[in-house]
Amino acid sequence: MSMSREETIAFVERLYTVTGAGDWAAAADMLTEDFVAYEADSMPMAGAYRGKTGLYDLFVKVMTMVDVVGLDRSSVMAEADCAIAVITMRFADPSLAPAELCEMFRFRDTKCCEIKPFYYDPAQFAAACDAKRASA
Repeated sequence: MSMSREETIAFVERLYTVTGAGDWAAAADMLTEDFVAYEADSMPMAGAYRGKTGLYDLFVKVMTMVDVVGLDRSSVMAEADCAIAVITMRFADPSLAPAELCEMFRFRDTKCCEIKPFYYDPAQFAAACDAKRASA
């Protein structure tokens, strides 16, 4: 069963809302059993994060590496089984350039089965990692 374009966009917005609020039980209910979030080998959190806790596991790892103060979505483009969200990740240190990325979502049976982020410039994220390590 596929979702409409509008349902897909609403799903992505809701997933950002529940994860931003720390409602990981609600987030897990929105994921397939075989969900996977991939991070590229060029990123410090490289790997595949699997299962209903995969998104939470990735979130915890990222938040131990960088001090994020906001994720701003400028748009979400969607079809029935795929969406792309355009994101700006802002860091606590105002001297750091924000990280710009797109996150691709894939869906199966009205649940998210995959998320794959694409960073415009991974060096921005790496600089935020360095800043957090230096302040520790």
